[in-house]
Amino acid sequence: MATSGTTTFESGFYIDDIITEAYERVGRFDYSGNDIKTARRSLNIMFQEWANRGLHYWQVKNNSITLVAGQAEYTMYRSTSDGTSDATAVYGVDDVLEASYRASNVDTPLTKINRSEYQAFSNKTSTGVPSQYFVQRFIDKITVTLYLTPGSTEAGNFLNYYYVSRIQDAGVYTNEADVPYRFVPCMVAGLAYYLSQKFNPQLVQQMKLLYEDELKRALEEDGSSASSFITPKTYYPNV
Repeated sequence: MATSGTTTFESGFYIDDIITEAYERVGRFDYSGNDIKTARRSLNIMFQEWANRGLHYWQVKNNSITLVAGQAEYTMYRSTSDGTSDATAVYGVDDVLEASYRASNVDTPLTKINRSEYQAFSNKTSTGVPSQYFVQRFIDKITVTLYLTPGSTEAGNFLNYYYVSRIQDAGVYTNEADVPYRFVPCMVAGLAYYLSQKFNPQLVQQMKLLYEDELKRALEEDGSSASSFITPKTYYPNV
């Protein structure tokens, strides 16, 4: 039996192909330039909605920031066009998952705390080796505040962290989508659902069910398998 010998379908599945497939699913075979534009807008809205669907592991990335003496707060930006002139800035960041203090290539894990815990510190300017960090998520940026504040001894070492990056915009129609091949079916089904709301309302419920089913399977498969160990909690009552 002859086979293609290739596994590159998703790398040749461009934005215009996604739009064509989605329109065909809602029974629309002739469409204009404005229809393509509105479909691309819907695709971008759907990518933003996926950010509310939990963690997408293909969007998790790693980066390091050089620590500065006396500087507790470090900024990452949500957008790639925020107008900042910082050549070392990190863009497209949605959240920081975990972080460590790195000195001489040795990592010390940092504990992630919430706003109330950070607010309870009496002296936030105390310097030394950071042990905790507090993340604030704003409309246009993410800030990471360290405690303790790095001192002169810690300057030049690194804050190493894993963060969730935003799914890239669709962009021009000859681009490929910024999703792994496993998410192509739910991406097309989702766009068909969004387009049905505009062009074929009687198909909305059907398209929604198909989309949610495809997306559920893709999310369940996303990630990386690892061993799990469950240890029962043991009590030793006084006798």
